[in-house]
Amino acid sequence: MNRPFENIKVLDLTHVLAGPFATFQLALLGAEVIKVEDPKNPDCARGRGPDQAQNRALRGLNFQVQASNKKAMTLDLKHQAGSRLLKELVKNADILVENYRTGALDSLGLGYEELKSINPGLIYCSLTGYGSNGPRAEVNAYDNVIQATSGIIDQSGGHKPGLSFIDYAAGYNAAFAISAALYRRDKTGEGTYISSSMFEVAMTLMAPEAAAARYPKKTKQDKEAGIGCYQTSYGWLMIGAFTADQNRRMWAMMEGLGYEISEDLKAPNDWESLWAVTGVIKEALEKIFTDKTAEAWQDLFHKAGLPAETVRTLPEAVEDPQLKNYFQKVEQGPGDTYPPILPTAAYSFDNGPAITSPPPSVGEHTEEILKNLGLTDREIEQLRQDGVIL
Repeated sequence: MNRPFENIKVLDLTHVLAGPFATFQLALLGAEVIKVEDPKNPDCARGRGPDQAQNRALRGLNFQVQASNKKAMTLDLKHQAGSRLLKELVKNADILVENYRTGALDSLGLGYEELKSINPGLIYCSLTGYGSNGPRAEVNAYDNVIQATSGIIDQSGGHKPGLSFIDYAAGYNAAFAISAALYRRDKTGEGTYISSSMFEVAMTLMAPEAAAARYPKKTKQDKEAGIGCYQTSYGWLMIGAFTADQNRRMWAMMEGLGYEISEDLKAPNDWESLWAVTGVIKEALEKIFTDKTAEAWQDLFHKAGLPAETVRTLPEAVEDPQLKNYFQKVEQGPGDTYPPILPTAAYSFDNGPAITSPPPSVGEHTEEILKNLGLTDREIEQLRQDGVIL
């Protein structure tokens, strides 16, 4: 099939969302990803999702959405035998990804400095709340607290957005950095250490606002009326007509529908003149939009080549025919109530991202992986008895 990351081996020592999502991006592109979990405390995302029976089977949907194409093994890294076996796996690995608290794996003798002595070409990526250095380096964090401390919740009117977008953006960030490190290794033969910070990812997601907050000159201006959300006769409409040119085209469309539009609304020809009449534009739009439904206005904006969409619920949005190639039904695993229908990648190309195997159960491939390392059935059974594996 010749997908981009075929023959690349990844050790996935991650849990919850950000780390598993990063390794899932590599798995979608053909990498062999081995998910390593504590036999006594597997990934907590396995117990989370809308189906309690599936959660009890440790196959929660929160886990499954970023677990396809992976193999899963259990290994107690605090046990000497578990640490030794991970080092054996590192010898032939290209990438190791972990999202433990900063310094946790170093304390077990499994940090980058130790492992690069075993495999100098290893790319070792740590995803943490605040990065590997600085006064907050060892502070634990999740998506929600990063949203709070980064200023995102304040920027959102004091309300936390109802999704874990920092986690997923952090996963993309790490996957991109890993890809760049692989490209460099192809040229130099050198591995590297990558520190990926959720806090810095949050800043990146609001880069214009973050830069403005550091800028010496402070100005206050209302958000353009042309990128607002408006009540219609039925439903809410979000429009995206925020440049001076789009503003003129919007009013030309309105005039074509029989509305009388004053010259001051059509006059702006640059940002400053547009900002100066933001309040007037908003007031005029609020009155006009109540004449038709959100769906009717949406169609009119589309015909005029202007961005606008009705505000939909998530259950409505996921049924959009536009997404028919984005979601993929996968094989039903043991403990699954239904065959999962899972997101894939938000891009496509020939021999590109695809789900080729279902999310694994806890420790599903442990014996297979250990036998590939040369362990006998007796040695594997001893590891099981010692609690190193399930």
